[in-house]
Amino acid sequence: MGSQGKASSKFESLPLSTSGPLECALKGTVLLTHPYFNKGSAFTHEERRDFELAGLLPPSIQTLEQQVQRAYEQYSAHPDDLSKNTFLTSMKEQNEVLYFRLLHDHLPEMFSVVYTPTEGDAIQNYSRIFRRPDGVFLNINDAGRVHHDLSLWGTPDDIDYIVVTDGEEILGIGDQGCGGILISIAKLALTTICAGVHPNRVLPVVLDCGTNNQDLLDDPLYLGLRQKRVTGQRYDDFVDTFVKSARKLYPKAYIHFEDFGFDNARRLLEMYRPDIPCFNDDVQGTGCVTLAAIFSGLHVTKQKLEDLRMVIFGAGTAGVGIADQVRDAIATERGISKEDAAKQIWLIDKPGLLTTEVESLSTAQKPFARSEDKWKGKARDLFAVVKDVKPNVLIGTSTVPKAFTEDVVRQMASHVERPIIMPLSNPTRLHEAVPADLLSWTDGKALVATGSPFKPVKGPWGRDGQEIEIEVAECNNSVVFPGIGLGSVLCRARLVTDKMLVAAVEGVAELSPALKDDTAPLLPGVEVVRDVSARVARKVIQAAVEEGVATEQGIPEDERDLDEWIREQMWKPVYRQLKHVEKEGATREAKGDMRVVGSLATRD
Repeated sequence: MGSQGKASSKFESLPLSTSGPLECALKGTVLLTHPYFNKGSAFTHEERRDFELAGLLPPSIQTLEQQVQRAYEQYSAHPDDLSKNTFLTSMKEQNEVLYFRLLHDHLPEMFSVVYTPTEGDAIQNYSRIFRRPDGVFLNINDAGRVHHDLSLWGTPDDIDYIVVTDGEEILGIGDQGCGGILISIAKLALTTICAGVHPNRVLPVVLDCGTNNQDLLDDPLYLGLRQKRVTGQRYDDFVDTFVKSARKLYPKAYIHFEDFGFDNARRLLEMYRPDIPCFNDDVQGTGCVTLAAIFSGLHVTKQKLEDLRMVIFGAGTAGVGIADQVRDAIATERGISKEDAAKQIWLIDKPGLLTTEVESLSTAQKPFARSEDKWKGKARDLFAVVKDVKPNVLIGTSTVPKAFTEDVVRQMASHVERPIIMPLSNPTRLHEAVPADLLSWTDGKALVATGSPFKPVKGPWGRDGQEIEIEVAECNNSVVFPGIGLGSVLCRARLVTDKMLVAAVEGVAELSPALKDDTAPLLPGVEVVRDVSARVARKVIQAAVEEGVATEQGIPEDERDLDEWIREQMWKPVYRQLKHVEKEGATREAKGDMRVVGSLATRD
C-alpha cells in the first residue's frame, strides 16, 4: 500500500470506489480535527496551500510509513495491553488512516490488543477509562426516542453496516451493560481492517436494557442504566423498535447482532433473518469458521462430511451455532434432511450428554438431543461419550479449563488416526486444553485449532523422530464475518441465506495452508485476512446472485472482473489526494458530515 492512493480502475465510477482524489470541503483546523480526512504531517505542499494548513503544521512533510514508525514507537512505549488499547482508541479518533495502517502493518501483534482478550478488559473497565462517547446509546427507559436518535446519523444512503449489542454476554466475560458499545466499535474496526468496509459508513449501537452484573450496579462510576435487565415482551418490543427503525432509516444497511445472551441471540436471529439482511457472529460466524477448519481437517485426513462424527462440549450459543452450521452443511452436501444430518453430532453440556429426557433443553438444543432409550444405563460424561461415540472431531465451547484431559484425548486418538480437536473457549485461561498437550498426547497427530492465538509447538514427530514445528490454527471469526458482511453490503443482499454462509466457508477453506502442508494451520491467519475476505465476499456475492437475493445492479459475471469490482470498493488505509471543493453543492462525505450528528435535519 502506498501513501497516496492514485491508481485508476475501470470501476472507479462506483459510489464506493477507492480510486482517484477524495473531495473535501473542509479547511484549516476543522480539517486537522476530522479523523477521516486528517493526514497530520503527511499533507503535501499543495494540500497545505489549498486547505489553509501551512501555519498549522511543522514544515517537514512525512510519508505515511514514517508516521506509522513513529506511532509504533509510541505504542510500544506503553507498559501494558490495556494502555496500548487506549492509545489506539485515541489515535482512531484523530487519524483513521494512520490507525488502520498501523493495525494493517502489525496485525498479528496487535490483533489481541484491539480485540480479544484486551478489548474484554477495556469493556470491563469502560466506565473507568471513559473519555469520549462513540456510537449510538439507546436505552429501554426511553424507547420512544429510538427512531429519532437513530435518524440523526445520516441519510438513507449513508450507512452500510450496523453492529448492535445488548451487552449481555460479552467475549466470555458476561454481562457488561452499556460497556458493550466497545464490542460494537471493535467489530466494526475489524470489518474495516479485515475487509475494507468503509469506516465512515458504519454505525455501532448498544441497546441498554440494564444489567444483572452486581459489580456494575454497585460501581458509582458506572455509566449505564442502574437497574436489573428488562426481559420479556418489553425487551422484545424495544429490540423490534430498533430493528424496524434501522431498516426504515437505513434500508441498505446490513445488521450484525453481537454478544446477545444465549436465550436471545438465536431467537432474535431466527425472528429477523427471514425478512432482513442480518447476521449473528456468535451463532453463525463461530459456526462458519469452525466448519472451515473442519473442511480443512477432513481434507488432510482424506475424509468427507459424511464421515463426520462430532462431539461438542459446551452447548451454549457458540456450541449450538457450530452444530447448526455443520448440520446444514452435511444436509446440503449429502442431500439429506437436517434431522438426519443432526445424527452425526453429539452435544454435551452441564447435565452431560443432551438426550430427550433432559428437562432444561432449549429450543436450539432439541434438534441434537439423542434418544434416551439408547443411553439408558450409560455414563454421559465427556470421557464416556468419546469412548462410546468414537468421534473424529471434538470441539470445546464450554469455558471449562482443561476439560480435555489426557484420558479423554488418548481415548479419542485410540480410534482415530488424525483426531481433529478444537478447544475454542475464550479467553486463553478458559481453553479446554492447550495445543502442546494435545500434540504430546497424540504423538503429534492431532489436527488442532484454538479460539485464541498460540505459538507453534515443537516435538519429535517427524520422520525417524526428527523434531518438527507444528503451527496451530486460530479459529478466529475475523477470517469469515468481515467477508460475509462485505459481500452482503456490495451486492446489497436483501437476505443472508444458508447457501451464502456455506459459500463463505468454502472461500475460507480454499485458502487453508493445510491443503498444501499438513503441519501448517488448518485456517489462514490474520496476516492474509484481506485476501481471505475478498475471496469470501466473491463467494457470498455469487451465491446471493444465484439465489436471487442480490439487488445491486451491474455485478460482473466474470470472476476476474468480480474480484476487481470487489477490491475497488474495499477501503484501504492509504492517503488519497485531497481535492478542494466548495461546501455549496458538495457531498455529505466531502463536507465531513458522515456519522456526524447534527449535520442534517431531523427525519421522520
